[in-house]
Amino acid sequence: MRLISHRGNIEGKEPANENHPYYIQKAINHGFDVEIDVRYDNGWWLGHENPQYQIDLDYLSNPHFWIHCKNLKALVYLQNTKYNYFWHNVDSYTLTSHGWIWAYPNNPIIAGSHSIAVLPEIHNTETNLFTGICSDVINNYVKEKR
Repeated sequence: MRLISHRGNIEGKEPANENHPYYIQKAINHGFDVEIDVRYDNGWWLGHENPQYQIDLDYLSNPHFWIHCKNLKALVYLQNTKYNYFWHNVDSYTLTSHGWIWAYPNNPIIAGSHSIAVLPEIHNTETNLFTGICSDVINNYVKEKR
């Protein structure tokens, strides 16, 4: 089971800290992968709605990252890398560059697929058929899924 911290959140949403490199590292130190929001705009940036924290491209090479491209420039550039990235807006599903199905909340999945339930706590999504979870409260799933 892949347990993925959403923007670095472990015990609930903390918008002031989300996508901050220190906050992301804290989640990794707790043993989680992390979904991060990345954009390219005259450099590489972390941030959900806007560029907030400037990073370099090498930062994205961390194998614990699930990189959510927030603009087309980031998506196009990352096509030439081996990083684990994806793009989605309001799609029910998207496919990551490493072949995982990223399922928006409350969308069913087929058993045995490499699939991530995104924010299942929002709609009480049943997670038993998924092989990963991305959550703001990912620590709640530790005992249940590991």
